[in-house]
Amino acid sequence: MQSSSFLPTDHLTLPDQPGVYKYFNEENELIYVGKAKSLKKRVGSYFNKNTGVNLKTRKMVKEIRRIEITLVDSEFDALLLENNLIKKSQPKYNILLRDDKTYPYLLLTKENFPQIFPTRKMIPRRGTYFGPFASVKAMNNVLDLIRELFTIRTCKLDLSPYKIAEGKYKVCLEYHIGNCQGPCVGLQNEVDYNKDLEQAKHILKGNLAVAKAYFKQEMQLHAENLEFEKAHKLKEKLELLEKYQAKSLIASPSINNLDVCTIVSDEKHAYVNFMRVKNGALITSKNVELKKRLDESDEQLLLTALIRLQDQFQSDAEEVLLNIELTEQIEGLNVFHPKIGDKKKLIELSLKNALYYKKEKALLVGLNQDKKDRVIRQLQQDLSLPEIPDHIECFDNSNIQGTNPVASMVCFLNGKPAVKEYRHYHIKTVVGPDDFASMKEVVGRRYKRLLDEGKPMPKLVVIDGGKGQLSSAVEALKELGVYGQMPIIGIAKRLEEIYFPGDSYPIHIDKKSESLRLLQRIRDEAHRFAITFHRNIRSKNAFGTQLTAIPGIGKSTADNLLSHFKSVKKINEASEKEIAAVIGASRAKALIEWKEKNKGA
Repeated sequence: MQSSSFLPTDHLTLPDQPGVYKYFNEENELIYVGKAKSLKKRVGSYFNKNTGVNLKTRKMVKEIRRIEITLVDSEFDALLLENNLIKKSQPKYNILLRDDKTYPYLLLTKENFPQIFPTRKMIPRRGTYFGPFASVKAMNNVLDLIRELFTIRTCKLDLSPYKIAEGKYKVCLEYHIGNCQGPCVGLQNEVDYNKDLEQAKHILKGNLAVAKAYFKQEMQLHAENLEFEKAHKLKEKLELLEKYQAKSLIASPSINNLDVCTIVSDEKHAYVNFMRVKNGALITSKNVELKKRLDESDEQLLLTALIRLQDQFQSDAEEVLLNIELTEQIEGLNVFHPKIGDKKKLIELSLKNALYYKKEKALLVGLNQDKKDRVIRQLQQDLSLPEIPDHIECFDNSNIQGTNPVASMVCFLNGKPAVKEYRHYHIKTVVGPDDFASMKEVVGRRYKRLLDEGKPMPKLVVIDGGKGQLSSAVEALKELGVYGQMPIIGIAKRLEEIYFPGDSYPIHIDKKSESLRLLQRIRDEAHRFAITFHRNIRSKNAFGTQLTAIPGIGKSTADNLLSHFKSVKKINEASEKEIAAVIGASRAKALIEWKEKNKGA
């Protein structure tokens, strides 16, 4: 493989060969990865003005500043490379496969008398991993089967030969109930133990036929030697294995090793089901959701999901069944679209799963939306509001012992915090600790600004405090001429009482009500935001006072430092060179000496 870089204007000079192309924007950020049978034709199609590409694609093309290509031997190789690059970089315009789970594996350890146990972490040096399994239940079913069929130890002892010879261990309960043959005390040698392990590995790989043949052979051998009790035990294990196979059999046992992948989609998303089948038995079934980025076709989406899932589940399938026909066969990928027979039934089963998953996702989205709407509708009902309060703003003051008075405003849209709309306020017109006057000032400043900018008013204003703070806020609204245009309430913390303007008696919302919990959350968020701001201001002021005590550093220099580094912590972490760039070498030296002297203080 070889890589080369081009400008968008050079797309006509690209080679007419299979490969992968990468688009980079002005910040040299990778924004899209694609594969092509012919790089020249595929990349050229993005820059051909006569091509009816959609708006999203046009937007992406405008951002392209550089193209990087990698040549490969076949289109299938391009598909694999594209998958790896997308997985690694997750460019913003590529299909997003929603699947952030870590899947369980079964680990066969690399040690004397190996163990088999479940894990979600892959550390190759520890041994051989089988999986991943699409669910913990599926993994446990296989593990339980293996433990019923074979006497594989579950302890974590170091069974090195010299430790067994020294007699360091004693048999445990697993030995007494027949689940282990006691290799820890030398009652089972490693050769016999590994015979069982070999058969367990076949089952973990999905090759049940090999394990069945082994049990049949051993059963007949014991029967010929008149060891009927041992033969009977093997017969029971064979029946257990056949019963397990019968449960997972979904098609003819003659269907050996294939994958099934089906897709259903809507405007924004696609839903894919992926199944692995061995000897007619379903050994993996997985549903995934894909988010469309550039109005991709079902064919593109399905191929992306297929390659990703085959890689994830380490598939070695000889063929793949799809529910849609590809416009072109990809060399190296044996894809079929069956019309009749058992393979067609497998497609129908997979498609049934994909459709169910789509329905399930739609239901979940609906439930989440219903819950969100339900809470704010309940709040509307509890407070007798004229409109659904889908825009709520809450105010809180903060001053400790009368110092550094500040205020905060938090905004909730559709019952969720809209952090970008949060605001901090320095109290400008009030001298001393006066909560009522401070509340009047910040409420007046907030809504005067909204009026001046022509922005929409909230559907509910919440004041953190009782009747006094509420009355002050109402005065501010009256002076602006907007009182009565939006509901305003006060919430007193002690008994969670809700006050309305002009009403002497508060109302109480049921303590278990979702609407009260929403009001409490909004009030607590405003309080947190105000307290955090107040602490930062106090810290800066205290630090600034200390700084001005250093010879050569005045208030202006202290303000410059805080303005540049943004926080006291960052000033303390800064080097002498970084500080000197802001306030000069001599002052920086004085500051560093002062910091060293006060480090332990």
